[in-house]
Amino acid sequence: MLKPGDKAPDFALRASDKSLVKLSEHRDKNVVLLFFPFAFSGVCTKELAMVRDSLASYESLDALIFGISVDSPYALARWKEMEGYSFPLLSDFNKTVSRKYDTLYKQFALNLKGVSKRSAFVVDKEGNIQYAEVLENAGEIPNFDAIKEVLKALN
Repeated sequence: MLKPGDKAPDFALRASDKSLVKLSEHRDKNVVLLFFPFAFSGVCTKELAMVRDSLASYESLDALIFGISVDSPYALARWKEMEGYSFPLLSDFNKTVSRKYDTLYKQFALNLKGVSKRSAFVVDKEGNIQYAEVLENAGEIPNFDAIKEVLKALN
């Protein structure tokens, strides 16, 4: 498992608008990576709504938010539109980034395999992980207070 101090694995993923997003191209900001199981599900909607509703506080801490799931860019685009998320949702449809960050369930609900675990990582401007939280229970939500404290310390 990745931990604070580790180099964050770089990636290039398609966003819901089909643009290519590379982690390494955002070294001017701290980045919060939020892996989540599925678009349109109850807990995922609640989690990302919490981020949406407090996005200004992340921006004031010089941080970008990227939501990542194994959903397709098309599903993420529809969900983003429905929920009014103003931060990028990235499709890890091929599960490469979820594997790099060790955030895949071997088996999820309904016997589904290869679903991202609800996880949060803070990556600093040098590309190092400063916070890592991988939740085994998909019903839990990352500790956003702890994430904001780490972001405050980075500024």
